[in-house]
Amino acid sequence: MENKLKIDIVSDVVCPWCTIGYKRLEKALNELEIVDKVGIEWHPFELNPNMPVEGQNVKEHITEKYGSSLDQQKESEQRMIDIGEELGFTFDYFEEMKMVNTFEAHVLLEYAKDFGKQTELKMALTTAFFSDRKDVSDRAILQEILSEVGLNAEEAMTQLEQDEPRSHVKNEESYWKNLGVTSVPTFVFNQKNALTGAQPVDVFKKVLLELLDHSNNKS
Repeated sequence: MENKLKIDIVSDVVCPWCTIGYKRLEKALNELEIVDKVGIEWHPFELNPNMPVEGQNVKEHITEKYGSSLDQQKESEQRMIDIGEELGFTFDYFEEMKMVNTFEAHVLLEYAKDFGKQTELKMALTTAFFSDRKDVSDRAILQEILSEVGLNAEEAMTQLEQDEPRSHVKNEESYWKNLGVTSVPTFVFNQKNALTGAQPVDVFKKVLLELLDHSNNKS
């Protein structure tokens, strides 16, 4: 059987550029008709690891963290909305939108990996947050999303009470940080070549074709 091109994606559930980056990668894979030649694995990165349980208003949070004015934020949000539309994804920014803690979402993404549902769960979580105004730190919402993607929600939720799955996510985060990943999304191809940021579709195509060509020449 032909070896698949491995793509590791380090990202956060509430990161708009991570969503845009993945949707552009997906577009590149579909246009090149090589979806079946690629295996994707998601890895945790928390933009806000110290975010309290109650979350924080997005506008306040961005002003505090990046120093962006409200006008700059509006401009940035509109840009996301426009890019999202081009890619078939809805960014619905609203006044009361909150930045939330995503640690438990990452624990569940690790669980989903064993069932081949990681990408499906990832996109369901990011859609819930950005398109459906849902709090992806709320366990009732998480349980609902797990069921929607066909996972055993009851079994998955037990992971949140266990030390081992929680430690695993923390170790994974440390591993990627120690490798120098400080911003997301970061895409790593065959554990060698890395791209950071939501690159244009053509950039993804170029990298994918080069790597597949190299792989075919070796075999």
